[in-house]
Order: sequence, then structure tokens, then C-alpha cells
Amino acid sequence: MTVSVDLDNRPSLSFYLSVGLVAGSIIALQIGIMRVFSVGSWAHFGSLVVSLAMFGFGLTSAVMCVGKGWFERHWEGAVKGALLAFGPLMVVCNLAAQQVPFNAIFLISDPMQKWRLLANFVLYFMPFLAGALYLGVVFLKAQKTFNRVYFADLVGSGLCGLSVLLAMYLFKPDDLIMAPLILWLAGGILWFVAMSDRRGIAVIVGVAVLSAVVHYAAPPLLHIPKLAVSDYKGVSYARKFPDAVRTYERASPFGYLEVYSSSYLHFAPGQSDNAAFNVPKMPSNAYLGLYIDSEGPSGIIKDLPADETPYFRYLPMFYPYLLKKDPNTFVVQFGGGISTAVALKSGSKHVTVAEGNPALLTAFREDKGLRDFTNDVLNNPKVTVIDYDGRLYVAGTKNRYDIIDLSLADSAGLSSPGGFSIVEKYSYTREAMSAYMRALSPGGILSVTMWNKEEPPKSVLKLYATMVAAARDVDGGKDVAQKFYVVSSYLSTATVLYKRDGFTPQEVAELNAHTKAMSFDEIYYPGFKVDTSTLPQILSDYRDQFFFAGEQADPTAPSEKEPNDKPPPGMTGGAPGTTEVKADAAPPAPIVPATVLGRLAWHYLINGGWQKEIADNYVFDTRILTNHQPYFAAYIKVGDLLKFTDRLELVQDEWGYLLLWATLGIATVFALTLVLLPVIFGWRTIFSRYPGKAGTMLYFLCLGLGYIIVEVGMISHFILALSNATVSASVLITGMLVFSGCGSFFSERYLDRARTFMPKIFLAIFAILTLYAFTIDYALDWIGTLPYALRIALCMLLLFPPAFLMGFPMPTAMTVLGRLGKDHMFLWAWGINGCFSVIGAALVPIVATSFGLPAVVLVGAFAYLVALPAFFSVLMPLEKGRPIGTNLGAA
Repeated sequence: MTVSVDLDNRPSLSFYLSVGLVAGSIIALQIGIMRVFSVGSWAHFGSLVVSLAMFGFGLTSAVMCVGKGWFERHWEGAVKGALLAFGPLMVVCNLAAQQVPFNAIFLISDPMQKWRLLANFVLYFMPFLAGALYLGVVFLKAQKTFNRVYFADLVGSGLCGLSVLLAMYLFKPDDLIMAPLILWLAGGILWFVAMSDRRGIAVIVGVAVLSAVVHYAAPPLLHIPKLAVSDYKGVSYARKFPDAVRTYERASPFGYLEVYSSSYLHFAPGQSDNAAFNVPKMPSNAYLGLYIDSEGPSGIIKDLPADETPYFRYLPMFYPYLLKKDPNTFVVQFGGGISTAVALKSGSKHVTVAEGNPALLTAFREDKGLRDFTNDVLNNPKVTVIDYDGRLYVAGTKNRYDIIDLSLADSAGLSSPGGFSIVEKYSYTREAMSAYMRALSPGGILSVTMWNKEEPPKSVLKLYATMVAAARDVDGGKDVAQKFYVVSSYLSTATVLYKRDGFTPQEVAELNAHTKAMSFDEIYYPGFKVDTSTLPQILSDYRDQFFFAGEQADPTAPSEKEPNDKPPPGMTGGAPGTTEVKADAAPPAPIVPATVLGRLAWHYLINGGWQKEIADNYVFDTRILTNHQPYFAAYIKVGDLLKFTDRLELVQDEWGYLLLWATLGIATVFALTLVLLPVIFGWRTIFSRYPGKAGTMLYFLCLGLGYIIVEVGMISHFILALSNATVSASVLITGMLVFSGCGSFFSERYLDRARTFMPKIFLAIFAILTLYAFTIDYALDWIGTLPYALRIALCMLLLFPPAFLMGFPMPTAMTVLGRLGKDHMFLWAWGINGCFSVIGAALVPIVATSFGLPAVVLVGAFAYLVALPAFFSVLMPLEKGRPIGTNLGAA
């Protein structure tokens, strides 16, 4: 039997707990979907689906605003129906979405993929719609105590978000849906307890049990996957090898780790082809494949016997060991351990290795199979392990190293089409490179090797520019021409060596001899000369490859005149940039535009003119990486976006960045549609007597944009200290929501003084966020060197001041609308806030890649500043009279 409850007059504790748990299950579902897409496909599409699905709040708001009377009369049935539907929908829709053969790689080339993506959106939209309906009706019935209900909503969401982080240790990604299901069940039981509805309790328990049975029993019975992994994810290849065996598996917030063994696994990153002809004994079954969230492999190399160690000489990360004997070595990132193995087998007297992923260290320290395979490399007496980011360690240590190595630890995805391109790479920024260079001993060498698989080149050009800028920072702007040596292998790897006091002619000769023996390409060394006359043609050809109106040029194709063709009669020279050869001489190596461009890039980086001659004229963006813009991404220049709209098939490896713009466009269209829908249907009958409509809309628009922009922007900032995007997101979401919830609770005390008190709150938020935009990185760099639990606690402490104050504006305004009797405006405002939150989330990565992370926080700060004058529109009463909030200081 259901007892009628007045939610505006001291509802029970079980009611508030129910709101918190159900709201928390919505947050948990978002995080769960993100993990599912991260492991099965790519996180970009998790972001898109979650962003679009969150429009369930906007749609609910629009519908309730138009049909407010019906929902007021049938609110108990609406809540009960939404609550009972939410749990089964999240399970059934998730399973159904895994059966949709959506493949992000073919999103542009295959029209069917767009419909499959739409199917994913519709399926994931349904549970969010049910959850939004529950909260919307609850908010409608508790307008006058909105502060307290919103407190329960935010705090519950935050704490449940943190609980999902813990659940990642218990559930593998394919079962993570159980976390929001359990939270929903607990919240549903408490709702029916608050309503004194025993039958409802029995029903929701039965529905929950049935939902769990469907999740666990349906896939094996129907022979369908619980989590479908794309065929283009690295682990899919490993699973198809005939003799593949998974030797290690562990789920955690730091990633879903899998290790596979197979005789088909070969991971020799950048290895010279000459190894097959010159190594007396090639290692067999030397590698295990390490996969994190299905991406990889990162190679785990076994401990090689002495007769097989010549194999290491043919890897690009061996270069610094040619010049340094018995070095003291620092490996910036452990990864799969190849750089550490090379360092030990190349004679390092001591190796210090850093790794910011605790799950990796746990695997190599505790798993017997990995310890035996690597000869317990992390417990080698010559090895010291640093359990946080290497860039933070070298920035604070007084130790100096003969060799610092950053080689292919996590950069495979930088050139992987369809990969998660919009991701922070702080280990490669200008600040990080400067720290590595300063940590070198006299004559020490920094060696950076990364994948070079892009044509036209992109990532390597950013790396080159970043390292030269860092070297000039370290050397006070002095000439750095003697300090670099660069080699590459076409469509394989590029290696940059930096020597603290410059390379001697003898060292250059030794390096050149090794490069020739490896058949690598010399890109730059002290004294290297390049013909700059070829630059205009190369830049033009690369641009024509994408924008030529006629038949597209292909700079990798042979020219009409081969370099070794004899000139026509009457001519004494060959084509520009070629070398005349005698009839009996061997033909020169073919000219590869990407290789020549690399040489030209170094010429202008060293001698000046890089920005004017190359960067401004190159078809792609080559800006350096900094802590404010740590992205190997956003290669398409903003000014060229429209030019690519009719030739997207040429830039399929850029879909990650292009999708951000598409998401922003879709979010804007949907948001405006849903926001204006109630106005269209009720302008004369509903809103005509509501003063301050435009100001109210602006106010909640600013709150929606400002809050989510700060939250998402801070997630990227806090990776500096927490080193992991999932953990950073969970900590930020938890901290922001919990502390904002506390602000919401305390805001009720100042409601009667809102007119004078709230402007101070807005100004304080603006001041704190502006300060954080330019200074928080310094604090986070220091925090990142501390034990992990302490890092989380201090990050939470940093969040408290802005998040607490950001909890005041929304509940204050919503409560005012409820007490003024602006019921329709109350619902409309909630929808505006939700819709523009999604726009804000889509806007963050675009602002970050274009202008930097401080600009993101500043945009959020200015949103709150603009909301200040708009707040007075919210206070306008329905009829002439004294506005609310005029007593106690309003005079």
C-alpha cells in the first residue's frame, strides 16, 4: 500500500538516500559505458553516446514542462514506472548495443556505420531517459526544498562515482554494468521504503534478480558477447593466433590488463631489417604481448642469453649505448620493459625506471609467469623502481644520469588510425623534455624514440619542434646545432638524441657508421646540409594531396622523371634536387618526401625560420607540446575544417578530432531544440506572465556550461598528478559533486540574502578559477611525486574551494523559482542546465587543443561571471511586489 508523501515538508531520510543512490547509478552507468567503449571500441564514442544520452534530462524537462499538470497528478505512478524500468533497461540495452556491429574505423567510408552508431545512441538513451524521468518528477514535487534534494543528488552521485572506481577491481569491464544495477536496486528499495510500499520492494527485487540473470545467462545461451571487442583493437589479433594463451589478466581503474603468449607475437619496434642477416642467433618466442584496454601490444621481452643479446644492437633505442659505456641510466616509462632490458643488456651499471601505472608494477612484481619470463626484472639488484611518472621524478631529483631513455613506452597510439587521439601526453611536453635535459650528467644523452608511421608526417614534426624548444630553454637560447642527432626509418620509428655538451666529430662519425649499418635514414647531425630548394614543392604536393581540385597528387609516388634517368639531349643536369650519376654507378636511394621534409624541418628548427617557412605553410598543425597543450592531436588546422568536409575519406585517421566538432554541432542543435520546445508550445499560455525569461535562460545556460567545462577541464589538469585518465575522472567527478552538494546544502541558509550574497559567490568563483588556470599545474606537479593515496587526498583538497562555491548558484536559483511559483520555469531551467552541460563537455577538448587547458578553466570562470547579472532576472516575481531576498541586508 502506498502512502501519500509531501516531499516539500521534511521527507524521510530514506527518500534522500534513494535520490542519492539513483542519481549515483546514473553516474555509474555513464562511467560503465565509457569503460565498455574504451575496451571494446574507442573512448571517443563512449563520450559521444554518453553526451547524447544525457539529453534524456533535456527531453524529460521539455516534456514535463509542457505536460506539467499531468505529471503533478500522476507523479507517484511516473516515479514508480521510471524506477522499475531503469534497471532492466540498462542491462538489456547494454547487451543489445554489443550486438550492433559498429566499427569506428569505417565511420566515414561505410554509410551503414552511421546508422549503427545511431542505434548505439538510441539504445543507451533509453535507460538515461528513465533515470532522468525519476529525478525530474522528484525535483518537481520538491521545489521548495530543492537545496536539500539537490544536495542528496550531488553527494550521492559523487560518492557512487567513487564506488564505481572501487568496483573496477571487482568486475571486469564486461560485467561492470552490475555496479550501477546494484546502486539502482538499493535506491529503489529505499524509495519504496519511503513510500511505505512493501509490494514495490518485492517487485523491484524481483526485477533486479531477473536483470542480473539476463546479463549473465543470456550471452552463453544465445552465443552472444557481453562485450564485443572491435576486430581492429590490438588484442583481437592476438586472440586469433592459433596458439594464443592468455597468461595474465587483471581489471582495475588503471586499465584492463591482459598478457598473451604466442609464437606469432613479434614486437621489435623499429628494428633494422639487417638484423635478420647479421645476428648469429635470432631469439625465438622472445615476446609476450601486453594489452591495456585491448590496445597494444606493448612488448614484454624475455631475459635473453648472452649469445642472443646482439639482437639489441638493431633496435633504435640502442643508439646512446654506442657512446656511453657502463652508464647510469634512467628509463622514463617502464611500459612492457623493453627499454629496461636494452639498458641492462647494454652494460648499464645501474638502471632507474619509472612507471606511473600501479597495475603494471603489480603485474611484473607479483605474477610468477611474468617474473620468470623477464628474470624478475624489477627486482634486479641493478634496478631501482620509481612508482610515479618519470617526468615528475627527474624534475625534482638531484640525481644525474648518463642516459635518459623515453622509447616507445606508450606512443604506439600516436599514429594509430582511429585511436584515442585526444589524450594528454605529458611525458612528451616542452616542460618534460626540459626536465630530462637538465637531469643529464655532463656529456649525458637523452634518447627519445617514437613511432613514425604517419604519411604525411605529423607526430614526429611536433616532437622535433618540442625538443628543440626545450633545448633552447635549457641552454638559455644558445645555439643548439651541435647537440642533436636524429635518425628515422620510413613508416617505422624516429629517434632523437640530445647530448648535454654537444656531439664531437668522432661521435658523429661513429653514429653515422651505425646508421649506415642499420640502413636507417640520417635526418640531422651537426654539420648536416640539406637542399632547401625542394621545400616549396614538397609542401605544395602534400597540400595538393588533400585539396587539389583535379586528380590528387601523391607525394609518395615516383616522379615522371626518375632520379637516375639520364637527362635529355642538350641538358647537363637532372631534375632539381637530384644527383647526376655515371652509367656504371649504383642508383641513389629514392627520394622520400617525408624523409626530406624531416631534414628540412631540422634545418629550419636549428637555423631559424621554422614557423614562417614550414609550420605556417604545412597542411597539418605542428605546434609544440606543452603542459597546457599536451596533445599529439588536432592536426587539422581549424581554418581548414570546412575544406575537408567533402573529402573526409582522405583523413580517416583524424576522425577522433573531427568527431569532437561533430559532437559539438549535434549537441548544439539538440540542445537548442529541446530548450526552445517548451517555449514554442507555451509562449502565450505558460511563459507570457513570467518576467525575466531571457535572463533566466542565460543564467542557467551559463551554469550548465560553466560547471561542466570546469569539471572536464580539471580532469585533464589532474592527470598531471594522478597519471591516469580514469582515476582522474573518478576523483574529479566525486570531488566536484560531493563538495558542490555540500555547497548546495549550505546555500539554503543564505536564501533570504540571495540578492546581496550571490554576487559575492560569483566573484569568488571567478577569482579562484582564474587563479587555478595559471597556477594549479605547479601544485599538481608536486602532488604527483607523493604516495598515491595522499595524491588523491590533496587533489580533493584542491577541489574543495571552487567546487563548494559552485554548489550555491544552481539550487539557490531553482529554489527561488519554486517559491515564486514559476513552476514551468523551474522545469525549463533544469532542462537548459542539462542541455548546455552537454555542449560544454563537447566544447572542452576543442578549446583545450586550440588554446590550451588554462583557456578551458578561464571559459568556465567567465561563464560564472556572466551569470552574475543574469541572476537578478531569476529573482523577478510573477507580479509587482517586493522581490525575494530583499530583507536582511538587501537595503
